[in-house]
Amino acid sequence: MATLTIRNLDEAVRQRLRVKAAQHGRSMEAEVREILAAAVAESESKPELERGLGSRIHALFADVGGWDVDLPPRSGTHRPIDFGE
Repeated sequence: MATLTIRNLDEAVRQRLRVKAAQHGRSMEAEVREILAAAVAESESKPELERGLGSRIHALFADVGGWDVDLPPRSGTHRPIDFGE
């Protein structure tokens, strides 16, 4: 088993950790082990977070299907924007 030392832990965080550990009937060390194990398991169970936003949106709606949009052909000419000057 490895040992991990955490320095410069904010006192308010330490106090909340102590309370949380007591609520779960564990030592602070055991509580930290549970928190770390849960955080690692959560990140491993969500590999979609490693993809970009567009890929994640696509995955959400992939089962719905797509749609066809008829776009007019491009004319190749551009109109300048009139800013009312």
